Amino acid sequence: MAIFPAKNEAPTIKTCIEAAKQSKFAPSIIVADGFSTDKTREIASKSGAEIVMSSKRIHPGKGAAMKSGLQVALAKDPDVIVFLDADLKNLTTEWLDKLVEPVIDGRYEMARATYLRAPRDAGVTKLVAKPLLYVFFPEISHFDQPLSGEVAAKTEVWRALLEDAPPDGWGIDVWLLIETAMRGYRIIEVFLGTKDHASFSSYAEDLSKLSKMGEQVAIAIVREAIKYERIDNLKATSP
Repeated sequence: MAIFPAKNEAPTIKTCIEAAKQSKFAPSIIVADGFSTDKTREIASKSGAEIVMSSKRIHPGKGAAMKSGLQVALAKDPDVIVFLDADLKNLTTEWLDKLVEPVIDGRYEMARATYLRAPRDAGVTKLVAKPLLYVFFPEISHFDQPLSGEVAAKTEVWRALLEDAPPDGWGIDVWLLIETAMRGYRIIEVFLGTKDHASFSSYAEDLSKLSKMGEQVAIAIVREAIKYERIDNLKATSP
């Protein structure tokens, strides 16, 4: 099963759904909508996706939308659930297949995408997520894309994670990485080539959006560091 968290993604949602539907795993498609004001839901429905509304009308609300979609998906009890960003200009069927394969064959419990992106699109990853993971969770700081939105995992993993309290906003992606790793699940990063991420082009030009994203990612990591008692053990790594 594939889930697309989405808000106002009318220009890309159809091609994303069509690419996912062509996977050899023949996934059912859910679009978890965060109260779009454009034709995202209409286009998604006509493209064969089931529409699930986010349980919270908040912005940013990626985490809330993901959790709402996940609750519906878990009720259907598929073997694997994969999340894919809905604003991808170049999503291919191969991406979904590559993410699902190492999970469905039992080698790993979670597969996360790694890819090439324009330097201007990776500010929060490079300046916030990676440094904080290096300080608080060095054992997982080697992951190249801690904020990846393309993630596949066994249903039992998603079910366990949902029992906790995932963030409602942009902190959800790094939270998933930390929690999955700290619970001992096996994780692999899968290289998918170049990622053309529509919304981040506008974010890169709007520092207020990047600032809010960085803030939420930092809060998610620090809260996890407190939960796993990494704060008291903090040691300076530079003068």
